[in-house]
Amino acid sequence: MKLIQDHPNKIVTIFSLLKICKATSVFKVLDFSIKKKIIEDLPSIQMMEFLNKLSVDDRVSFLENLPKNSLKDLIKYLNPEEKRQTLVSLGYPENSVGRLMIPYYLSVQNTWNVQKVLDYIRKEGKNSDVIEIIYIVDQTGKLVGDIKIREFLLVDTKTKVSDLMNKQSTAVLYVTDTEEEATKMFSLNNRVSLPVIDDQKILLGIVTIDDILWVLNENYREDIQKIGGMEVLNQSYLNVPLLKLIKKRAGWLTLLFMGEMITTTVMQQFSSVIEKAVVLALFIPLVVSSGGNSGAQAASLVIQAMALGEVKIKDWWTVMRREIICGFFLGSILGLTGFIRIMTWHSINLYNYGPHCILVGLTVFFSLIGVVLWGTFSGSMFPFIIKKFRGDPASSSAPFVATLVDVIGLIIYFSISYLLLKGTVL
Repeated sequence: MKLIQDHPNKIVTIFSLLKICKATSVFKVLDFSIKKKIIEDLPSIQMMEFLNKLSVDDRVSFLENLPKNSLKDLIKYLNPEEKRQTLVSLGYPENSVGRLMIPYYLSVQNTWNVQKVLDYIRKEGKNSDVIEIIYIVDQTGKLVGDIKIREFLLVDTKTKVSDLMNKQSTAVLYVTDTEEEATKMFSLNNRVSLPVIDDQKILLGIVTIDDILWVLNENYREDIQKIGGMEVLNQSYLNVPLLKLIKKRAGWLTLLFMGEMITTTVMQQFSSVIEKAVVLALFIPLVVSSGGNSGAQAASLVIQAMALGEVKIKDWWTVMRREIICGFFLGSILGLTGFIRIMTWHSINLYNYGPHCILVGLTVFFSLIGVVLWGTFSGSMFPFIIKKFRGDPASSSAPFVATLVDVIGLIIYFSISYLLLKGTVL
């Protein structure tokens, strides 16, 4: 992998020297542009062998990003069985279990005896990625259950498969389930693979833990980029063209900048207050940044909880109550810290806050409570709102929440300042 990255001009040469099993493993983790170059430049015979050796899900993951003409040209290199499986997978919705499914698995009928099962494993095991679990089907192909291979090794060879089956139901995935649902199912079941069935309970394939780990890694990278306030790159950082990198980041930054311009409007509305009490301007960054930080914290926690399935849309009321309580106490802690700081600096003559320094301190104290409370509230609720409208909660990114909190935070700060300092400093 590192050799390919260090010698981009010799990618095809290096790749063609790899053993086929190693090449298929390396191909999976390469960026799409590199994959495309390899396939285009490989000799026809070598490309045909390689495409047929790729797992169905890895092959589909590559082919679905190609133009239709290129897709048709490459499909013809597949043997009939691989072509059928690939075309079936391409028909499943994006991000569905059908796209992850591997059609290579070991299934036996419940009427067989153990000896027949062992003979079958010796013959067909080399074609399966996972042989730790044997899937049991009836004569129509419907999934009946599954048995670990060790169970067949510990009993008499004349024992019927049906006699080895326990009464516990088998965890299954439906072919139309989402990747998120598959991830949750794996987290609840200590399995290296899970069977995939259709609405008629016909066994279609399996999904392995390796594929789920790959999905988690990809989703993690996408969510981190969204939370950072930018579009998803879908490539490693160093392989993204500079112009594309600028385009991906410019949109969100421009939107956030326009949002921050509202803060300028708010400050202009309160310019008379700032002119009368310049000391208030000193604490604007302190108060506003505290609200943004608390909002980003709350948003990150809720987004993570949603991704792990710990929090559902129906839990919004519980989350809101918790965050309101947290926001009040967190704001009180920061407010008290700010109040002590003002009084300490004034008492030791590091800065003169004037004869009404206590009122200034109380203004900062109550403002921090209000702003942090608003930050935790908005940060925790935005993911629910976006999820409700079928969006990605990660899109309620920390910068977006921080921008919103900045605007409302200024209004809270100046409103409290006006109420407490009217008739004295103002």
